[in-house]
Formats: sequence, structure tokens, C-alpha cells
Amino acid sequence: MHPETRGVHHVGLTVPDLAAARRFFVEQLGHRELGGMPDYPAVFLGDGAVMITLWQVKDPGQAVPFDRTRNIGLHHLALAVEGQAALDALYERLRDVADVEMEFAPEPLGGGPTRHMMVRIPGGIRVEFIAKAG
Repeated sequence: MHPETRGVHHVGLTVPDLAAARRFFVEQLGHRELGGMPDYPAVFLGDGAVMITLWQVKDPGQAVPFDRTRNIGLHHLALAVEGQAALDALYERLRDVADVEMEFAPEPLGGGPTRHMMVRIPGGIRVEFIAKAG
């Protein structure tokens, strides 16, 4: 059977602090703001390959953080970076950002030449960054 889909169009993430999540993607990762819906509220961001839609949770005080071992849903978002040097530079920048939690520093992925790291962005969503060797 021929696949009916052609890659990821966008990923929608519900966040407890829309402004903090937007700042992370724009200031730390260089995403461009593509639009938004102030009444929803939502912000649309992109890196030229994928669009990220950030939605503000209605009541952050009542929101329940995602637990990857207990909840069904997005386990993590994995984003590709340009290469090994870019991954290392991103690690150096993100490890000192106050509202970013470093889950693990760049390391080999599955014992191969590809390397990755995992962070929790503002609001607690897990984001993995992956750099292929070469």
C-alpha cells in the first residue's frame, strides 16, 4: 500500500505560558512567528521545515503536567539540527537558560554516530534535538 501521508505539516502543543514558550522557540531556536490567534490564544511559529502551533491552556493552575510513563499523548517532539557542531552549540546555549531543564547532554543515539540531547522547554514539554553524523 502507498502511504497516504507526506511528512509532518505542523505540531500543536498546549502550553501553560504562551509567552514563555514563544520566547523559547523564537529566541533560543530562531523560529519565525508566522501568525496567531489572540482570542484563542495561539501563536504559529516555523523553522522553514515544520510549523509549531502553541496553544495557551485555559487554566494553567489546573493543568496537569504530562508524565511520559502515565499519559497518552505526545511523548516528545524531536527536531533535527544542522550537524554535530550545531548540536553542541545549542547545548552550550540552552544549559544556562533559566526556564529550560536539561534532561541529558548530547550523547550517541543508540550507539551509532547520530547524537541527540533532550530538554524540557518552558511549560515542561520534552524536546529532543538530533544531529546526524557527517
